[in-house]
Amino acid sequence: MAKSVSPDAISTLLANPTPDSSSDLPEIVVQVLDLKQSGNRYMFSASDGKLKLRAILPSSQYSDVLSGKIQNLGLIRILDYTLNDIPNKSEKYLIVTKCEPVSPALESEIKSEVKNEGGGIVLKPKQDSAVKIEGGIVLKPKQEVVSKSAAQIVHEQHRNVAPAARMAMTRRVRPLVSLNPYQGNWTIKVSVTSKGNMRTYKNARGEGCVFNVELTDEDGTQIQATMFNDAARKFYDKFVLGKVYYISKGTLKVANKQFKTVQNDYEMTLNENSEVEEAANEASFVPETKFSFVPIDQLGPYVNKSELVDVVGVVQNVSPTMSIRRKSNNETIPKRDITIADETKKTVVVSLWNDLATNIGQELLDMADKSPVVAIKSLRVGDFQGVSLSAISKSVIKIDPEIPEAKKLRCWYAVALNAYCPSVLTSVLFSCLHVNVTNRYDSEGKDATMASVGSGSSPSSMNGSRSVYSDRVSLSYITSNLSLGEDKPAFFSLRGYISFIKPDQAMWYRACKTCNKKVTESIGAGYWCEGCQKNDEQCSLRYIMVVKVADESGEAYVSVFNEEAEKIVGCSADELDTLKSQEGEDNPFQLKLKQATWVPHLFRVSVSQNEYNNEKRQRITAKTVVPVDFAAESRLLLEDISKMRASQ
Repeated sequence: MAKSVSPDAISTLLANPTPDSSSDLPEIVVQVLDLKQSGNRYMFSASDGKLKLRAILPSSQYSDVLSGKIQNLGLIRILDYTLNDIPNKSEKYLIVTKCEPVSPALESEIKSEVKNEGGGIVLKPKQDSAVKIEGGIVLKPKQEVVSKSAAQIVHEQHRNVAPAARMAMTRRVRPLVSLNPYQGNWTIKVSVTSKGNMRTYKNARGEGCVFNVELTDEDGTQIQATMFNDAARKFYDKFVLGKVYYISKGTLKVANKQFKTVQNDYEMTLNENSEVEEAANEASFVPETKFSFVPIDQLGPYVNKSELVDVVGVVQNVSPTMSIRRKSNNETIPKRDITIADETKKTVVVSLWNDLATNIGQELLDMADKSPVVAIKSLRVGDFQGVSLSAISKSVIKIDPEIPEAKKLRCWYAVALNAYCPSVLTSVLFSCLHVNVTNRYDSEGKDATMASVGSGSSPSSMNGSRSVYSDRVSLSYITSNLSLGEDKPAFFSLRGYISFIKPDQAMWYRACKTCNKKVTESIGAGYWCEGCQKNDEQCSLRYIMVVKVADESGEAYVSVFNEEAEKIVGCSADELDTLKSQEGEDNPFQLKLKQATWVPHLFRVSVSQNEYNNEKRQRITAKTVVPVDFAAESRLLLEDISKMRASQ
């Protein structure tokens, strides 16, 4: 049966912006053009062959879009609608409140017109097979839909009636990298590389269940697919780790950075209408592992974040296997630590668990004397010892992979290979010629001084845990940017001198010996702690002081608390209070403060905004204070000089 488009349908809609009832409407059939998702709604252009009108589909019809009943270039019958004005434009847009699909996608957009004897319009398809109907427009529906569903693909495959080349053409399998939220029908061929557990949740809309899988195509591109409720129950048992599937009729949206676990700007949602079919009769493929390496000295911003990282490094040390008891279920699991280094001359400890510790870990231990290069995908960054890495269930470890980054690292570390292994050294040097790495063996490799990336980090990552060698700025950068810290505290590292400590400031407060909170003198005797709700005979003194810090660009006052102040002054607040009470010509209190000045320190500081007398002021607080490591500072300066020369 031929499907027709109503003549002058758009004119009819514009002439009746608010119809009294749907029963009074003439039949209005329009063609759907430019169908796309915009936010949580589907937009399209309604066309009758002569005019177009921007339109919005009702939410009740979204399932028809997802199932493929309503398609781009297809026909729909409008049963109820309203017309609204577009703000600041002399245009209207159509809000479809009720419609039904009439025809799947046609061969092309309706444009050509031929007058017939009855005054109607007949559109001639390419094969002149249009049927003339008086007063209407007739089109032949498209015989073959280019984008086929997963079920159709597998059905054709099982019938095995066409040559392999023709089957490959009809599949129209799209690579993951080409998908976006605005595409209509698509089919992908992917392998399940990670499968999560079924989880339950409860929110304001009720209870439900959810699980997700990570899908990888033959090119190594990954995407996370999530299923809720009915879809989760339908597909949970169907998805098997390592198997290959054809998937269609899913939706894409911009990935939530807080929860995404793969490197993809989009994430996929599968509902109960989505189609998932196993490619049972086809050879499975092993997806190419794609890495996005983070240099070891740049791991700081990822500490305790949900985002996973990939690293590549030379193995410097492998520990024996140890047993760790889980707190959650008292289960004992194997663990092994490996230490790796890269060209940033920083090292980091990677913790391997379970099979990775016993299998890959043992393999690395057996070849540790050869300094293998490892590329590790999907590691979690923690704050143990400042910065540390931990493998998870989906982590992938490649030993001596044949990738450019690994070859470059081998060349840098070539000096590590001792004379007893000349064949390996020759191989490494030969590979250097193919990656264009400059010969720098006189200052690089195993003989270079390495430092842990976590050295000099503050103990709490919530307070801006980073190395004191990260985010290095001058004092003038902070004091000249008065907007720093307006929304949230900003963290930086400084190198400077204590230029002045005001002796008559309130340097300390009386603190509870149990909780360190401020105490007050009791009416009878002792000190009352509001936090512990108890009275103690004694209390301790804790620093809360302000010091002036100077560097080559300027100076600023910095607030310092107890542990950091003790490093600066060189004694506890109780000891300094004892010195203050002593009298004499050479006041030991003043002498102690003088000895603390003009000593260089490295600072990790936070910058925030405080309001005082209705005026915003910048407050700089020292989170970490460490002595200057002159060898490390010299290396930092040499690196800066090298970067300056390279940029010239």
